[in-house]
Amino acid sequence: MLAPLAYRWRRLRGSDRYAECLRVLLALTGVVAWCFATGHIDAVVSALLGVIACALAETEDHWRNRLATLLLTLACFAISAFSVQWLFPYPLLFAIGLPLSTFALVMLGAASERYATVAGATLLLAVYSMIGADQAHAGPWWYQPSLLLAGAAWYGALSLLWSVLAPQQAVRLSLARLFDALADYLEGKAAMFTPVHGMDREAMQWSLAMQNERVVEALNDTRLVLVDRIGARRPRGATATRLQLYLIAQDIHERISSAHYPYDALADALFHSDVLFRCEHVLRMEARSCRQRADALRMRSTPSPNAASEASVADLLNAVDALRAQPHPPAVELLRAVDALVRNIAAIQQQLAGQIPHEWRGGAQAELQDPGPQSLADGWDRIRLQLTPRSFRFRHALRLSCALLMGYAVVHAMHPGHGYWILLTTLLVCQPSYGATRLRLLQRVAGTVAGLVLGWATLKLLPFGPWQMPLMICAGVVFFAARHRRYSIATAAITLFVVLCFNQVSNGYAVMLPRLLDTLIGAAIAALAMRFVLPDWQGRRFDDVLADTVRSDARYLERIIVQYASGRRDDLDYRIARRNAHNANAALSAVLANMLREPGQHRRGSETLLRFLSAAHALLGQLSALGANRKAIDSPPARDAVTHAGATAIEALAQLGDALAHGLTAQVSAEDTALLEPFTAGADDETARLVLGQLSQILAQRHRLAELANSLSAS
Repeated sequence: MLAPLAYRWRRLRGSDRYAECLRVLLALTGVVAWCFATGHIDAVVSALLGVIACALAETEDHWRNRLATLLLTLACFAISAFSVQWLFPYPLLFAIGLPLSTFALVMLGAASERYATVAGATLLLAVYSMIGADQAHAGPWWYQPSLLLAGAAWYGALSLLWSVLAPQQAVRLSLARLFDALADYLEGKAAMFTPVHGMDREAMQWSLAMQNERVVEALNDTRLVLVDRIGARRPRGATATRLQLYLIAQDIHERISSAHYPYDALADALFHSDVLFRCEHVLRMEARSCRQRADALRMRSTPSPNAASEASVADLLNAVDALRAQPHPPAVELLRAVDALVRNIAAIQQQLAGQIPHEWRGGAQAELQDPGPQSLADGWDRIRLQLTPRSFRFRHALRLSCALLMGYAVVHAMHPGHGYWILLTTLLVCQPSYGATRLRLLQRVAGTVAGLVLGWATLKLLPFGPWQMPLMICAGVVFFAARHRRYSIATAAITLFVVLCFNQVSNGYAVMLPRLLDTLIGAAIAALAMRFVLPDWQGRRFDDVLADTVRSDARYLERIIVQYASGRRDDLDYRIARRNAHNANAALSAVLANMLREPGQHRRGSETLLRFLSAAHALLGQLSALGANRKAIDSPPARDAVTHAGATAIEALAQLGDALAHGLTAQVSAEDTALLEPFTAGADDETARLVLGQLSQILAQRHRLAELANSLSAS
C-alpha cells in the first residue's frame, strides 16, 4: 500500500504544474493568514489579486534573471496601479490613458516573450486596480495600490526563493515535456509505416504536422530555459548534461521528421515483407523509451536500459539483409532509401540508450542562440519593425485598445455594479486571432456560469466566512493548475474564488449577477472588436506564411548541402537554419488551424490548404532525411555533382518562395526532376546517389506545392 502511495506522490511532485501550484498555495495561504491574524479582512481581496497577477507574470528564469524580471514586474505594476488610482476620478483623462497604455504594453511584447508576459500581467493588474478603486472603502489614495503591490511582492519573494533552492527544476520539466512530445510524434510516425492498402496517409500527414508543431514549441521552450541558465558561460555539471539531452532531442527530431521515400510506394513495394512492420514496432518502442526518459526527468531517476529495443533493431537490420538477398530484390533506389531509413532508426535507439556523440560535448555544437534583445537599441528595433498595420501584433494592440475603451464607455454609460469586470473579460477574451477569441469566449462564459453555480452552492452549504477560506485558496490553486490546458475549469475556479473573496468583505450573493452580466457584455465587446476592428483574418497573411515556409526550407537545404562537402557538423548556423524551417512549418500549421475556425467567407479553399500543409510537411521530411544522413562525400566528382544539384534545388525553392511572397503565379514544370539529370553522371558514390534521389523527391514536392499555390490564388 505504501509503495503505490509513494509512487503517486513522486509523480505528483514531478508534474509540470506542481511547483507553480505549491507556490500559489503558500502565497494565498500566507495572505489569508496575515489578514485574519491582523484583522485586516478588508485587505484580502486586493492582496490576493496582487498574488495572482504576479504569478501570471512569472517566467521560468534562473534566480538572477528572475530577480531582474521581478523588479521590472513590480515597477510596471506600481506605475499601472498608481496611475489607475490617480486618474480614476477623471474619466476623460482615464479614457485617454487606457488605450494608449494598452497599445504600448502590447507592443512591448515584440521585444521578447519575457516582456510580453510581464506586459500582459501589467494590463491585468491595471483592471484589478480599477476593481479595487471602484470597491474601495474610505482610506488614503495609496492604500489599494499598496495592497496589490504587497501581494505581488510576497509571491515574487516566494518564487525567487524557490528558484534559488531548485535551480534545475525548470530545465528538467521542460526536457520532460520535450521527450513526451517526441514520443507522441514517434507514435504518429510509426503509423505511417503500417503496410496496409487504402490508408489515408495524407490525413496522417496533417496529424503529423500538428504533432510537429507541439514538438517545435517544446524545443523552443527548452532552449529558452537553457539559454537563461547558461548565458555566456560554458555549461557545466547538471546544466551541461541537460544541454546534451536537448541536443539529442534536436537530432532525434530531425531523424523522426525524415521521409526517405514516399510512404505509399514503400507500402506497395514491401507489402509482402516484414521490414515495415519491424520499422513500426521499433519506432513504437522508441516512443516508450522517450516516455521513460520524460518520467525519469520528472522523478529524478535513471531510465532503465531497454534491451528489447536493441534486439528489435538488430532484427530489423537482419530483415533488411534478407530483403536484399531475395532472388528478386526491390529496386536499387528503394533499397538505398530503406538502408538510410534503418540507419536513422538505429541512430535514434543509440541516442536514447545514452550514446552521446563526442562532438556534442562542447565547442560550437554546444552554442545556443539567445533570442532576447541584446541591448535597448535591439529591443526598440524589434518593436519598431512591428509598428505597421501588416503586423498581427500591431493590429491586436490597436484592437485591444479600442475594445477596452469601448468597455470603459459602457461602464460609465450603464453604471453597472462591479462594472470593471467587463474590462477584465474583454482583456482575457480578446485574443490575436478570431479562432482563439471565439474559443476563449465560449470557455469563459461556460466557466463563469459553472463557477457561479458552485459559488451559490458553497455559500448555501458554508455560510460562514472563515470556513470558506480553505475552499477559496483551493480554487485559486485549481485556476493555476488548469489555466493552460482546461481554461473552462480554470474560469470556473477563479469565479468561485472571486465570489468567496467578496463574501469576506461584503455579500457574495451580490456579485453573482453582476459577474455573469459583465462577463456576457465583456465577451460581446471582445467579439465585436475582433470582427470589426482591423480583423486579422488568417487568409490575408497566408501568402506570407507560405512564402516564409518555402524560403526557410531553401535556407535549410543550403546549410545541408554545404556539409556534404565539408562533413557533418551540428554547429549553430546549421541548427538555426533547421529550427527556422521547423518554426515556419509549425507557424503554417497554426495559421491553418486558426483559419479553419473563421467564418466560411474568410476561408480560402480549406481542402487545398490541408493538402498544402501535407505537402509542406512532406517537403520538410525530405529535407530532414538529407540532414539526418549528412556525411562528407570523398569523391570530388560526386561532391561537385551534389553541390551543383543542391544549388539547382535551392534556387527552385527560392523562386517558389519569391512568387508566393509577391502574389505571382508559381512556375510549374512537369520536368522539374529533369533539372538534376546533368549531374547524375558524376554520382559515382552511394551517398551522392542517395542525395540526388532525395533532391529529385524535393523537386517533385516543389512541383506539387507550386500547383497547390496556384490553385489557392485562383480560388
